[in-house]
Amino acid sequence: MPLSMMERKAVTRELKVRYRRSSKKEKKEILDEFCSLTGYNRSYAARALRIHAAKKKKTRKEKERKYGDEVLGPLKKIWATMDFICGKRLKPFMEEIVERLEEFGEIALDDGIRRKLLSISPATIDRLLTKERKKFELKGRSRTKPGSLLKSQIPVKTFADWNERRPGFVEIDLVGHEGGSAGGEFAQTLDVTDVFSGWTETRAVKNKARAWVFEALKDIERTLPFPLLGIDSDNGGEFINAHLLGFCEDKGITFTRSLPTARTTHVTLRRRTTRW
Repeated sequence: MPLSMMERKAVTRELKVRYRRSSKKEKKEILDEFCSLTGYNRSYAARALRIHAAKKKKTRKEKERKYGDEVLGPLKKIWATMDFICGKRLKPFMEEIVERLEEFGEIALDDGIRRKLLSISPATIDRLLTKERKKFELKGRSRTKPGSLLKSQIPVKTFADWNERRPGFVEIDLVGHEGGSAGGEFAQTLDVTDVFSGWTETRAVKNKARAWVFEALKDIERTLPFPLLGIDSDNGGEFINAHLLGFCEDKGITFTRSLPTARTTHVTLRRRTTRW
């Protein structure tokens, strides 16, 4: 019964070691045995044993790093000096900033490191600084959680809801001063910005509690140089509550909210304030 393909491969693996180490006479005997077992013709059998015997396990050669720690150290200082800009923006000014830092004794470079810094590509700059950049990333930038009450009574604002050609329609938001760590309590700033004029009022509050935010908003309403006609907020519970809704209804103030997606209010406010 002829051998299967898997059995032929197994025989080849077993005989290749003997074939490689054997003399010319012994190789002839091994070929005879191999052809008898597998049914291969002699030419193919000899080539199969030679190829298998010549195969060696390839070892991956580790590529030598061109830009090591000796370049990363000065690069981090240059990056911090340039206010942590990306590689594409940093590269065109690399030569000038290196000269300035050396001139004022901020860094000391030998010729080899200087050449590497001046020849480094924007993509390599970003790759080398990947770990450093992650250290400065804020975790969970949006601290606002959507409120679960009264949303059906507070409409989502569209472009046609307000008359933005007169002052009095404002956007409100809280800015946290947690320094990147949301643990514990920390101060907040209530920002109230008039869409038409750009007039902005701010008040510091102890935390995001509804009571403090509501009192700060009422204080701002009293000091505005124009009547408060409309309020647009995000979906946080500090704004979406019965107290603020009742206040707006009593005062005849239009109360709207943004779509329940992260940072919608921030984007809208930034787009409007840069227009004036």
